[in-house]
Amino acid sequence: MARDFLIDTDTASDDAVALVMALGAPDVRVVAITTVAGNCGVAQATRNALYTVELCGASVPVYAGEEKPLVRGHQNADWFHGRDGMGDHSYPAARQAAGDLHAVDAIIAAIEGHPGLVVVTLGPLTNLALALARKPGIAGKVGRCVVMGGAPCCEGNVTPAAEYNIWVDPEAARIVLRSGLPVELIGWQLCRGPAVLHDGDITRILHLDTQLARFAIECNSRAREAYREQTGEDGISLPDPVAMSIALDPSVGTEWSEHSVDVEIQSELTRGMTVVDKLNVAGDDRNRNVWSEAGRANVCWSIDTARWKESLYQALGE
Repeated sequence: MARDFLIDTDTASDDAVALVMALGAPDVRVVAITTVAGNCGVAQATRNALYTVELCGASVPVYAGEEKPLVRGHQNADWFHGRDGMGDHSYPAARQAAGDLHAVDAIIAAIEGHPGLVVVTLGPLTNLALALARKPGIAGKVGRCVVMGGAPCCEGNVTPAAEYNIWVDPEAARIVLRSGLPVELIGWQLCRGPAVLHDGDITRILHLDTQLARFAIECNSRAREAYREQTGEDGISLPDPVAMSIALDPSVGTEWSEHSVDVEIQSELTRGMTVVDKLNVAGDDRNRNVWSEAGRANVCWSIDTARWKESLYQALGE
């Protein structure tokens, strides 16, 4: 029996590869894709999602969502993904148009219409936060909520303290974490080190000689350059596909633990920091007032790198 997925995305290069993985999974039915401002503007994110759906030969509705975070201006990541979010390769517009529903309405309808739905978020959490604000009860109807976001153990990728998706709209992230959703937090650090696609991995993918394999490498060309400039590491780092591999198969995550988690929204120094109570000290009398409203999440600390990469190879045509 197919599992129902809803994917909320700020579709750029790594998001597109994650969509390819989900759309090609034989036991998954993607009931809707919703888009949000993040890596690029929401109009471009929607265009990119529609193109990817068409490339996969799929028939999935795409709904455009919020153009900016809840209370802040939108700050994109074109320096990392290119002006169009896809490495500036001039991909054509898809024939399919976006659906008439707003993404927030589409999220509510999908959750209410598919109890046990798996929600996968690949961008800022603005759409999902607004859906929860409008219909708080939907939190109890979601089977899993896999969030690509945060840097729960280490440095961030947009500031020393924060990962981009959470940093862009920390207020939304805090709402989602405090909503009662069954959040699985997949941090940016999981796509680094051995999880990066290095030359041998890239060669293996290109040797598959499929349209999807070539697309996966090509659309991440600028992202590879930016990752090298940012970290000094050469290769293609794919946070959203890593998160999608865990959404498709939770056992790809090899170390998990559940904790209170909150997001910093006031300090500019640590804005968007995902603060994880790893030692479970929040119940201490000294901390109770600060942590009384914090949410909880199941945090993934490590992955089976070989299995993550195998899931990618399979999705691209191996």
